[in-house]
Amino acid sequence: MTAEVPPMATHTMVPVSEYLRTAYSPDCDYVDGEVQERNLGELDHSDLQRRFLKLLSTAQAEEVVRANPEVRVQVSATRFRVPDVCVRKMPAAREQIIRTAPLLCIEILSPEDRAVRMQQKIRDYLDMGVRQVWVADPASRTVTVYFGANAVEHTAGELAVPETTVKVAIAEVFSVLDEY
Repeated sequence: MTAEVPPMATHTMVPVSEYLRTAYSPDCDYVDGEVQERNLGELDHSDLQRRFLKLLSTAQAEEVVRANPEVRVQVSATRFRVPDVCVRKMPAAREQIIRTAPLLCIEILSPEDRAVRMQQKIRDYLDMGVRQVWVADPASRTVTVYFGANAVEHTAGELAVPETTVKVAIAEVFSVLDEY
C-alpha cells in the first residue's frame, strides 16, 4: 500500500503495524502513533544528501561503513525516524528496518524545519545509542555535531565518523552548492 503524504500534518493516530506496512511517498517519521511528514524536496537538500552519500561511499569508506539514504530507523518501540543519511559500521546486520544503533545519522535542514522537531529527532537518535548526529544547514553552510549532551558547530575542517578512520571535509560537502 502506498500513501501520499497529506499537505498538512494530521493528528490521526495510526497503529505501528499500519505504519510499517504502508509506503509513504516520501517516507515519513512515526512518533507515538502519529505519522509526521519530513521536510525535503528542495535542490540544496537533495544535493547535500547526494554529496554526503558520495563521500561516505568511497571504496575506502565502504570497507568500514555503509551509508544509506532515507531508511527507517526504529529508535524506540513507538518511534521510527527516517534520517537523510544513516551510517552503520560494517559488518552490519542486514535489517530492513534499522534496529541496531547506527554510528551516525545525518539530517539536512530545509527552510521549513522547526527547531523543536529537529531537537526531538536528535534526542531520539542519541537515546537509541547513535554515537553522533550531524545536522547540516545549507543556508549557513555549517554542520552541527551532536553527541551525548554536547553540540559543536563546524564551518571548516573535517568531521570524523565515530569509531572509524572515515573523514568528511566540510568544504567538500558544501562545494556542491557552488556548482551552478
